[in-house]
Amino acid sequence: MSILILDFGSQVTQLIARRVREAGVYSEVVPYTASAEKIRAAKPAGIILSGGPASVHEAQSPQLPAAVLELGVPILGICYGEQALCAALGGVVEPGKTREFGYAEVTVQQDSPLLRGIWNKGGSYPVWMSHGDVVTKIPAGFTVLASNPHTPFAVIADEARRIYGIQFHPEVAHTPDGAKLIHNFVRGICAERGDWTMKSFRQTAVDAIRAQVGSGRVICGLSGGVDSSVAAVLLHEAIGEQLTCIFVDTGLLRLNEAQQVVKLFTENYKIKLVHVDAGKRFLDALQGVSDPEKKRKIIGGLFIEIFDAEAQKIGGAGFLAQGTLYPDVIESISSAGGSVTIKSHHNVGGLPEKMNLKLVEPLRMLFKDEVRNLGRELGLPEAMVDRHPFPGPGLGIRIPGAVTAEKVALLQRADAVYLDEIRKAGLYHEIWQAFAVLLPVQTVGVMGDARTYESVLGLRAVTSSDGTTAAGYPMPHE
Repeated sequence: MSILILDFGSQVTQLIARRVREAGVYSEVVPYTASAEKIRAAKPAGIILSGGPASVHEAQSPQLPAAVLELGVPILGICYGEQALCAALGGVVEPGKTREFGYAEVTVQQDSPLLRGIWNKGGSYPVWMSHGDVVTKIPAGFTVLASNPHTPFAVIADEARRIYGIQFHPEVAHTPDGAKLIHNFVRGICAERGDWTMKSFRQTAVDAIRAQVGSGRVICGLSGGVDSSVAAVLLHEAIGEQLTCIFVDTGLLRLNEAQQVVKLFTENYKIKLVHVDAGKRFLDALQGVSDPEKKRKIIGGLFIEIFDAEAQKIGGAGFLAQGTLYPDVIESISSAGGSVTIKSHHNVGGLPEKMNLKLVEPLRMLFKDEVRNLGRELGLPEAMVDRHPFPGPGLGIRIPGAVTAEKVALLQRADAVYLDEIRKAGLYHEIWQAFAVLLPVQTVGVMGDARTYESVLGLRAVTSSDGTTAAGYPMPHE
């Protein structure tokens, strides 16, 4: 069993899925346009309706699928989800006189299994609002659990049918008790056991890979990053010698990264690895190019060309494996179907149709931090599992202006010093991603008794828990 999340277009729908999984329950996001057959086939233990930017009282606005109510499982509507519920069940939603965005407080009027152990009757609690419309009449059978002057139906419930509506966003960190509220819904009201772990996922994924691939051969695009590395090790556990990894070394990786990748996968895991040292080809192709988008496309196009050429040499392969993650899947839900991009930290554009390979995406239902946990479950070295993400185009986009061999070598060494100092200061694991940028300017100074002109380096550090949202890291000045 699992929790099904219907996405009405909220920017933070992924966070709902994260909070459900943090409660030890598997969750899956589908668009609100999902067919009745797909909703029924999921056999969910409960359904959560996300927020969204539309207004339910306007023509062509997203409506609640009838199948959601027909299943008879618990339902939790969040923000637009609450409004869609009310509209579908005979309530009224109208433009609000006051738009509520940001911090607010709600006062609890009744106890409920949804609020048990979190909020008490009569108490006031902080939440995060983001809405212009407001429910002005709730459907028959519903009662008010919490409210405030601007939002009289901040939390509503039909306890008999186990249907709940919340006008604020419990999934964001700005609602302090929001995660506990979602926990109450999935573990208490939906009666899910909370036994979804990386250990259980590992075995399920291995079984799924074997069922999909059979006796076929698989090619995996290995970048050396966390996603593709975990995917490769998981695939190797499932199909062993049927797997061949292709590692295209662009020459734009971190200092000594190529050697580390080759050593890890050939010596530690005995995985068949094709290492293509193509650094010179990439530098030649980038010669004199300054436009960042052109650089990205050149790197991506050449990567595909080299990868395709090496794949053609591997006879009998019928599958291509890549490290697609769940954020990639969610972001592409409303686009033209399944993922057709090699995303293993390369962002390299479309997969050539002539390759005629079926996709294997063993990580497609995991968030970034879940991939790291799976890597630990598989026994990958901590230095690999915890390494900071690296962009597909590599140092090519961290060198504004033309890229040269000299600039790449300088930036590799400088970036290594930066990361080493962060490690020495004990900050590496507090930061999600830190990197250096070699700026296309020089500054004048004095070294000893002589004037000197040296390059300028920009240093960046950000925090993130899931790879979908980020904030600048407050680096200690000293």
